[in-house]
Amino acid sequence: MSARSTQADMPSVPHPRETTSLHGHAAAEASLLTAYKSGQIPHAWLIGGGQGIGKATLAYRMARFVLAHPDPSSQDVQQAGTLQVDAPHPVARQIAAGSHGGLLTLERSANDKGVMRSVITVDESRETISFFGSTAAVAGWRVCIVDTVDELNANASNALLKILEEPPSRSLFLLVSNMPSRVLATIQSRCRKLSLRPLSVDEVIAAGAEAMQSDAADPQLREAAEAADGSVAHALMLIGGEALGLQQRTAALLDMLPRLDHRALHALGDALPLNDRVALRTFVETVERWLSARLRADELQSNLPRLARFAEVWEKVGKAARETESFNLERKPLVFSVFGWLAEASA
Repeated sequence: MSARSTQADMPSVPHPRETTSLHGHAAAEASLLTAYKSGQIPHAWLIGGGQGIGKATLAYRMARFVLAHPDPSSQDVQQAGTLQVDAPHPVARQIAAGSHGGLLTLERSANDKGVMRSVITVDESRETISFFGSTAAVAGWRVCIVDTVDELNANASNALLKILEEPPSRSLFLLVSNMPSRVLATIQSRCRKLSLRPLSVDEVIAAGAEAMQSDAADPQLREAAEAADGSVAHALMLIGGEALGLQQRTAALLDMLPRLDHRALHALGDALPLNDRVALRTFVETVERWLSARLRADELQSNLPRLARFAEVWEKVGKAARETESFNLERKPLVFSVFGWLAEASA
């Protein structure tokens, strides 16, 4: 479930393609810039980390810089200290409008009935073949951002792999992943890996205040940032309303695992109204962050069977959440299914 999809509920929050600033991740940005300055940048990067911490923002920031400065040896590139391209720049304006001929973005889209698909389809992935196989609409580089590679179905992953195996010259792939260890091994092997850390509370506050054009001293923003586990997107969802309380209730039930409180689960399901997309995403992202922490825990790395069980649950939760959102299904069955899977894996 894409963290930035909350834009539908909070229209003031910009899409990553519109966000020219970056909070935190200076080291990751420096790695991309240094590689580009060398003139021998790897053609594919797997940008991994938790949801809503700025992975897509960094990918678009890199795409803007490369498309605005197509010659790595130019003075502008060699003297650059960051990947910053200001919003008034023609390339930044075109990318914000989704109209730059040198950039292809693969992400979940709506079907012909207007329902958001649960995965990125093979037909969408195959767009990379025509995009990189045709004459570029603009001189210079062609860049493909996949946001997120976790949402590619099996056929779509294989279609992307074909173009990664024989990349055209002056091509750049920026693959965003919430769980890079679960990405197809053959795709991982063809990418330079770049891991992003969760943001600090102050960084979340700064990014959230900028996104909402609000005061960074707002106590509600700080409270949300402190509960957001380094995710700007999650902090923005928690501000105001009942989302923060819902996250706290979900977290409390997660801390009880493998024990289940069925009465509390019923109440949690009742707190997820059918058409409340923010509540659904708050629940799912709280669970996914809990799972992500377990998958990275040292004690699981030496217990491969248990690690595999949690990884399987991660995939089940993601699939069930996307289907629930796409088809606007009742929330309570999702709550019980998710906690049932988690209890079994935790036992």
